[in-house]
Amino acid sequence: MAPDASDALAAREIVQQFLNAACTGNVDLLKEFAGKLDEGKGLAKTVADIKDANKRGALHFAAREGQTEVCKYLLEELKLDVDTKDEDGDTPLIHAARQGHNDTAKLLLEYGANPAIASDLGATALHHSAGLGNIELLRYLISKGVDVNSESDAGSPLIWAAGHDQPDAVKVLLEHHANPNAESDDDITPLLSSVAAGSLPCLELLIQAGAKVNMSAGGATPLHIAADAGSSEIIKCLLKAGADPNVTDEEGLKPIQIAAASGNRSAVEILFPLTSRVETISKWTVDGILEYMQSETSRQQEELKNTKELSVPKNSTSLKKELPEVTPEAKKKAAEAKSRGGDAFSRKDYQEAVDAYTQAIDMDPTDAIFLSNRSLCWLRLGQAEHALADAKACRALRPDWPKACFREGAALRLMQKFDEAANCFYEGVQLDPESKELVDAFREAVDAGRKFHSKDNQKPKP
Repeated sequence: MAPDASDALAAREIVQQFLNAACTGNVDLLKEFAGKLDEGKGLAKTVADIKDANKRGALHFAAREGQTEVCKYLLEELKLDVDTKDEDGDTPLIHAARQGHNDTAKLLLEYGANPAIASDLGATALHHSAGLGNIELLRYLISKGVDVNSESDAGSPLIWAAGHDQPDAVKVLLEHHANPNAESDDDITPLLSSVAAGSLPCLELLIQAGAKVNMSAGGATPLHIAADAGSSEIIKCLLKAGADPNVTDEEGLKPIQIAAASGNRSAVEILFPLTSRVETISKWTVDGILEYMQSETSRQQEELKNTKELSVPKNSTSLKKELPEVTPEAKKKAAEAKSRGGDAFSRKDYQEAVDAYTQAIDMDPTDAIFLSNRSLCWLRLGQAEHALADAKACRALRPDWPKACFREGAALRLMQKFDEAANCFYEGVQLDPESKELVDAFREAVDAGRKFHSKDNQKPKP
């Protein structure tokens, strides 16, 4: 091996050992490896510049693993930026909150961490605390003045709490005036999220707080979602609160038809006395409704299967294309354009951000991050088709990147193609099972579309 290559490999190994020391909480070892990597820039500068492929540094790793003493050393002695972001826009505080490390999160806040900073997907530390049901950190963050109604691509903290069956967190958020009817970009509300999670305690708390039971997302009401899941107690709770059993979804189906199509007999029996007759179903009995709807479901699934077989490309390899070589100068200019785009995005000047990211893409069409960022800008501008085109191009460049899956799913969700969005989010979850943003987005897309459940259940088993 050439000397230069050998030196580079040795340096990479020291970087890995340095980051491992941050994860394990070994401050002495951390200092030792940092000293070996210092090339005269000074220890603080050296440590700040050491990042992995996802732009995560020692502070990110220490926060994620709950290594409070390492965080204290990095902040107190080296004066690192407490709000430094990784490639996904996650700060050390978000990493600590996501893993439920309360002491670490509190230390970061003591050293000036901004609890209102959100990741690229819009989620703050408060969202993660709500989803985990971490009441201690939830109350602490609220005491710091964090907005309980802050929105992410997957909704408000109350939607996260309700969607993860965290009644204590729901109660705390409602006590601090969280909006029980706040809607996400695809019309999901906390109540709908609680129904999808099968959480009767959360549902009851939200109804008491004035949550609307007859709202709809993707044409489906909470009663449609409950009927699909077959939850008798939740159906009864909704009906008692005034849910209308005769409202139809975007396909003209009532909750009883949804329940029957899913084979939920108990739900059909509860809804039957309260539902007006559907003329297309000749035998208006519990058995007659079940028989008719399951027959219709089987027919539609067969049609869908035939359509999918016809749409499979004959030669998928022909879709691949060669990527151009990009000069160092072009990469530098692309990075500068990306920086301008980030500044414009932070000012919420999304059109200017689009223009900047377009310049970056023109200079370096091989960097998927530029496409991901421009896709998000298009979403903010309500341009779903442009957002989808960029997201697809992003996934073509980096098919194993969870964020690319999220971007495509978000664009499809804005277009109300909920079943396709759910597929994209699910692919992202498979790549990154720990991403609560992807898990929440997947769940909500499934809830809004409903069809994804039945399609997934009908996949042939290997």
